[in-house]
Amino acid sequence: MKVVSLQTKLIKTSMMSSIVVGCVALLLFVFISIYQTMQVQDEIMDEISDMLLISDLTTTSGQQIDELSDQFDIQYRLSNQHYVLTQSEDFQLEQPYYQFAIARKDYGFIWQNHQLWRRYTAEDAQSKMQVLVIQPLEERFEALWHSFVGYSLILIMVWMMQWIILHFLIKRQFKMIHQLSTQISEKNADDLRPIESGDIELKELQPMLKQLNHLLQRLDQSLQAEQRFTADASHELRSPLSAIQMRLQLLQRKYPERATDFVQMQQDVSRGIQTLENLLLLARLDPEHAENLPRTHFPLDVVMNEVIQTQALFANEKSIQLHLQRGEGIDRTVFANQQLIFTCIRNILDNAIRYTPEHGNVYIRLEQQRQSFELIVENEGQEVIATAVLARLGERFYRVLGTRTQGSGLGLSICRKIIELHHGKIDFAQSQYGGLKVTIQLM
Repeated sequence: MKVVSLQTKLIKTSMMSSIVVGCVALLLFVFISIYQTMQVQDEIMDEISDMLLISDLTTTSGQQIDELSDQFDIQYRLSNQHYVLTQSEDFQLEQPYYQFAIARKDYGFIWQNHQLWRRYTAEDAQSKMQVLVIQPLEERFEALWHSFVGYSLILIMVWMMQWIILHFLIKRQFKMIHQLSTQISEKNADDLRPIESGDIELKELQPMLKQLNHLLQRLDQSLQAEQRFTADASHELRSPLSAIQMRLQLLQRKYPERATDFVQMQQDVSRGIQTLENLLLLARLDPEHAENLPRTHFPLDVVMNEVIQTQALFANEKSIQLHLQRGEGIDRTVFANQQLIFTCIRNILDNAIRYTPEHGNVYIRLEQQRQSFELIVENEGQEVIATAVLARLGERFYRVLGTRTQGSGLGLSICRKIIELHHGKIDFAQSQYGGLKVTIQLM
């Protein structure tokens, strides 16, 4: 979906409406100017005709007629039934020509030599004299064309000025929206106080601000309830599970012949305690401020060795071989939270061992890039992992249907969260050995 700027859209809408109104005004100006020009020029032709019929052409009247005809490029011819009495010097009407009239018979148009002329005819009933006055139509609209061009240039300049003013004023009004956006972006899990509405003057933003404050209030209540639930769950669940585990140890000593059953029960209880600790760890990792995470410089290969030592017993139970390969120059320290990185690598290695068949192999490779470390863990397997399954790995409580291996579905989700807090990258892919390939990049 294409993202559109509201500010740009408002400017475009305002400019388009102004352009449409300006074009309509320009068309009205053209139509009114054409009508007025035709009226004025027709009156001048009528006046010249009257002067020719009633005036003595040998006096000053004839000079006035010549001045008018020269000024407006009007040509005339005065004749009786048989002779041409007088005509203008540049009279160009030749036979044959095509003429037609619209509405009035005395006014009409003549088409001659690929040019349109305005025609006016008049006749004196007593003297039987006839007057024909013609004028090139393009002469009438030459001045109108100059006016049209000038008005268009003025409109373009007005539109440019309007665009600059709109851009400045709308951008100024949008400062309130940007201010509100900044206040919203500053909100986090530690600060869910309502946004003050006194600084927002726009009436249209008040309903949205009101609903946003209601949302912040409900979110604050939800987070407080979640924190209370986490604290209560930690106290109410961990204590009974620890007590059950202690009683199982006492029963195991008292009834050694049932040791196998007690061991299975202890594993179930331990798995419940581990699931609880994972849930609490996820709850502690949820805050957004990763910069507040305590970090130190430590060698990553040392942490890798500690993880392998903790998982060695689990691997020996399934006769699984752990193959560790270090790249050249693994001597630089990583700046991160050592305990969280230890937990992440332990969960990944535990997952690899858990899903590797007995007498299988797990391959661990630690390499140092220019600006980062890369840790790759692969295990052997016999099934092809679907793309849809790879895409969902790392989701909380997600486990592949039909998996017989016990687990809570939280290990990889904890790893993903830890790597995100360190601004790193974690990828899941099909391993060349048939199992899962986990790649972690840390700066």
